[in-house]
Amino acid sequence: MEKPTGLEDPEPQVSLPDQGERRQSRFARRTVVMLAVSVPVLALLALLAWASFTSGPARGGLAVNDRFLELDVEAEPAPGFSMSLMGGGELSLADLQGKLVMLDFWASWCPPCRDEAPVLAQVYGEYRDRGVEFVGVNLWDQAGDAELFVQQEGHQYPNGVDEGGKIAISYGVRGIPEKFFLSRDGLIVRKFSGPMDVEKLRGILDTMLLE
Repeated sequence: MEKPTGLEDPEPQVSLPDQGERRQSRFARRTVVMLAVSVPVLALLALLAWASFTSGPARGGLAVNDRFLELDVEAEPAPGFSMSLMGGGELSLADLQGKLVMLDFWASWCPPCRDEAPVLAQVYGEYRDRGVEFVGVNLWDQAGDAELFVQQEGHQYPNGVDEGGKIAISYGVRGIPEKFFLSRDGLIVRKFSGPMDVEKLRGILDTMLLE
């Protein structure tokens, strides 16, 4: 049957997006692309920052204390730790209970640490049989450089490596050299930054031995 004239099927109407919708669509696509590019980049930067903090010598991020200064501290229990010793073995702070302990935070690339190394070696030899123990805590250093430094200076007291700086962080170390003196019952009683001479170090230990 023929359709009556003028009653043809209407063509389907296609609605075209207006200009505002097109702009929103383009913006959404650009946002997705920017996120796809920037997220991996940010993740990589975060990983590099973490790696630079936890490994290798971070010389730019650690102050070098070249001036001798005593810092105020309140007597409080020293944070416990264990660390691997140069030459093998492990040291736990708990093993030194009952002794006067000097913790020395150092690195081989630190000029003041090198300047006072003979002082520490000499005074340790004088006090090691009097209930005094020195412990060297090496941080942000190259293992080979640190071990060579200890051998050259003839240090007889234990020296270990602070992996990732965890011990330094727990003690609030801000620079090197930095020293903490612990009483026989494991309390932090004195703290010093910068290099010491023989007389200063002897005076500190003599005072603590009388307490």
